[in-house]
Amino acid sequence: MAYTVIENKDFTHVALGEEEFEQTAFRNCIFSSLKGVAFSDCLFTSCNLSNAAVARSKMQQVTFSGCKLIGINFYEVRDFGFSVHFENCLLDYASFDNKKMNASSFSHCKIHGVNFSGADLSKATLENCDLTNTLFSATNLSGLDFTTNYNFTIDPVTNTVKKAKFLASDLSGLLAGFDIIIQ
Repeated sequence: MAYTVIENKDFTHVALGEEEFEQTAFRNCIFSSLKGVAFSDCLFTSCNLSNAAVARSKMQQVTFSGCKLIGINFYEVRDFGFSVHFENCLLDYASFDNKKMNASSFSHCKIHGVNFSGADLSKATLENCDLTNTLFSATNLSGLDFTTNYNFTIDPVTNTVKKAKFLASDLSGLLAGFDIIIQ
């Protein structure tokens, strides 16, 4: 598959407008706004999108690899066809609240302080991610495999965890809200 490649471009002073990008690879680019932009089957590699505005944008089969995505409000991205994949990314303080993420994946990412309140991650993939201070509240985690992830705290009373997989060594992250001592 041949991708159109855009490299080393600083989009912080150039508005993308309501453009559409299909099969486009962005490498080492900087973004401040993706408002209203449609991305379909696109790749972002080593890009900085921290605090980028994403309202009304479309992300369908979009892969971020080695990107910095701090503070992005992904809940503002259009729901229809929403499918994102993150590999070796920094996602601190991003928000996915109330987002249906069944076709999404996270692999080897730092996900500190991220908000997944009300999100549906039941068919998503989380692999080897650091979930320090990540918020799961009314989140559907059914069937999700947490066995390679770490530093998470999940309340099984306020989240759906049916058939989710955890290691025995991670029980403290599941029982923290019960104020019990585990030895």
